[in-house]
Amino acid sequence: MADRPLIGVSTYLEAGARWRVWELEAVLLPAAYPRLVQGAGGLAALLPPDAPEHAAAAVARVDGLVIAGGPDVEPVRYGDGTDPRTGPPARARDTWELALIEAALVARVPLLGICRGMQLLNVALGGTLVQHIEGHAEVVGVFGGHLVQPVPGTLYAGAVPEEMFVPTYHHQAVDRLGTGLVASAHAADGTVEALELPSGPGWVLGVQWHPEMGEDLRVMRALVEAAREARRG
Repeated sequence: MADRPLIGVSTYLEAGARWRVWELEAVLLPAAYPRLVQGAGGLAALLPPDAPEHAAAAVARVDGLVIAGGPDVEPVRYGDGTDPRTGPPARARDTWELALIEAALVARVPLLGICRGMQLLNVALGGTLVQHIEGHAEVVGVFGGHLVQPVPGTLYAGAVPEEMFVPTYHHQAVDRLGTGLVASAHAADGTVEALELPSGPGWVLGVQWHPEMGEDLRVMRALVEAAREARRG
């Protein structure tokens, strides 16, 4: 397909990463993310942490944006103290990705938040998080799965109208929704599993699970199609 939108994907920044003979600080992203973008008809470009003042310029060069999964959002970002079960902060990522989200909303660039990315979208719009829940990351380092039920009439339900078994790995969740956001899917225990902006700046969706770890391309295809339409103007 010639018309392949460019989709920017945020990345990890990790000290002491190891590959072959090297152990160095590295920008990392599981290969499943770019493969999902490519499989859905897009071109993937990595957006590693940078100074927040460069976020608008980065967003201006892509047709769509994915905020990837990763470590816990630092609780100070949503006005909370730190639960002992919350992981160490990733401040460079928090700062950069919050700036990317703001820039995408201003520029009306289609935006998909995945796991941490959904949580950060909620925080960016003034929402809060529950710092620990049970049952959504049962084995350390192993993806689990459960059913999610779409909310009829939402953007998410338009892409995936039926109940779906999804790959999941998270121990935090959305608590109070950010300004303008609505829940568009739930787990059986009531956890918000997808949220979106039903009106306002373009196509904006967050999913709590990891579509890159499954075979269903529909969520990413929806982002890629929104990016294609936005580019055509």
